Amino acid sequence: MQYTTFGRTGLQLSRLALGTGNFGTGWGYGAETDAARTIFDAYAEAGGNFIDTADVYQFGQSEEIVGDLLQGRREDFVLATKFANGAVPAPNRLVTGNSRKAMVASVEASLKRLKTDRIDLFWVHHPDTATPSEEIVRGLDDLARTGKILYAGLSNFPAWRLAHAATLAELTRAVPIAGAQFEHSLVHRQPEADLFPACRALGIAPVTWSPLGGGVLTGKYRKGETGRKEGFGGRVFQAENSAVRSATVDAVLEVAQEMGASPDQVAIAWAMGHGATPIIGPRTLEQALSNLGAADIVLSAEQFARLDAASAI
Repeated sequence: MQYTTFGRTGLQLSRLALGTGNFGTGWGYGAETDAARTIFDAYAEAGGNFIDTADVYQFGQSEEIVGDLLQGRREDFVLATKFANGAVPAPNRLVTGNSRKAMVASVEASLKRLKTDRIDLFWVHHPDTATPSEEIVRGLDDLARTGKILYAGLSNFPAWRLAHAATLAELTRAVPIAGAQFEHSLVHRQPEADLFPACRALGIAPVTWSPLGGGVLTGKYRKGETGRKEGFGGRVFQAENSAVRSATVDAVLEVAQEMGASPDQVAIAWAMGHGATPIIGPRTLEQALSNLGAADIVLSAEQFARLDAASAI
């Protein structure tokens, strides 16, 4: 596993992060505890050290499982979690959104589920329609000053709000916005127009989710498999619903065959090629081992260009 410096921090993180949205079955789709443990252990054995979860994942089960798995090896990993949605199916409105109240309540609840005394990287999961950036930045800084969090990041925020918050944090000497998390894959390339340039300009680390487009880039749905297409109610899934997307899947399969690799490894390696840290989210050990193989894949300039051309917006 290769490592990279996380933005303008001193953190040395693995080039692949382990997303744990599939840890638990609270959403009716996911991995039981024993399966989650085998995935976690395989990631750790491969040299991975960046764990990404959220309070809403499996309605709190993901954080609980991750907390158990970290016992005895907490300092071997950077632990990231998110807030904004709550950890129950119908949360109270005062503990959802981006307000300082929701932020504090969420941190305290996540710390208990994760069985730890601090969160290494705390993400605002997505923007709400009310809380100003000033309140978010001040709230994150307060948590950092009390030692509840070490680093702060914004997830699924548009580039202008990312830049605004990062500038506010810099001007007020608050805890910096160290990372930005957003969807990016061969079937979702829009962030290349704004979020990636913003991250480069501001020294913010890009962390990208769904590098497989919800599994569509593996070609498995062409074989009749369901997976993410139906799991999670069809959310966080990019369908093969256009000529461009079909050409993109074709190109991934062709490159994979040329390299003797699996399609998921090619798609993840392409995502890594943008300087981001992709989050893999396997549900089974087989998926985890295959995804982790992407760390050893090196696409040629011609292959990278071919994938770019097939998926161009």
